[in-house]
Amino acid sequence: MNVILLDTDNLLINQQAVIANPKTITHIRSVLGAGVGDELKVGQLGGRLGRAIISVIDDNQVQLSKVCLDTPPPPKLDLTVVLALPRPKVLRRLMMDMAAMGVRHIVLVNSFRTDKSYWSSPLLNRSREYLIEGLEQGVDTQLPQLTFAKRFKPFVQDELPTLIGGGRAVVAHPYASHSLADLTADGLPTVLVVGAEGGFIPYEIELLGSVGVQAASLGSRILRTESAVNALLGRWLA
Repeated sequence: MNVILLDTDNLLINQQAVIANPKTITHIRSVLGAGVGDELKVGQLGGRLGRAIISVIDDNQVQLSKVCLDTPPPPKLDLTVVLALPRPKVLRRLMMDMAAMGVRHIVLVNSFRTDKSYWSSPLLNRSREYLIEGLEQGVDTQLPQLTFAKRFKPFVQDELPTLIGGGRAVVAHPYASHSLADLTADGLPTVLVVGAEGGFIPYEIELLGSVGVQAASLGSRILRTESAVNALLGRWLA
């Protein structure tokens, strides 16, 4: 983690804070090698970034003093990522990556190739934890909005047009006739749609097209969902 995020339970009066999370304590001691008197980069979840001084550190807690939060977080990407729910272990990494890269809104949607068991995975209940890990990697404090859409057709027909609004949307599709470079030459879309392993079936691509989502290809190579998402988001970061 490149910044340690504090929530309202951590922050105390008089510019003090307490960290009791064992994982964070281990990171501070073992990875950062920090001790009493050292300065840490911190941020308030949902607030500003800044620094603090370690005043006490042991196996159970880290006490911080001189907490100064005076720097705004980096701006979010003007982007909503609609992602067909992938395998839970892949989702964990993707959520961390999307949060680190500054995606503003993440929508997890059902698709034909999404295994129904994925929706009952206990890892979904840890989504907030994974997003926070991503923020700590990307040095950000603002959680992306997270939406679950378990029914593909109603979401595409009733909700997706509102998300697109006056912007544009593309769906990553290896068999599209247009490349992503062609479709983004005049500006980046505000909505990016990505399928799970195996991609979207033709019916789903057609339904997305019916609400104005343009299919775009990254080239002739077939990528894993994780690779495709990171490759695509690189355009927004650049």
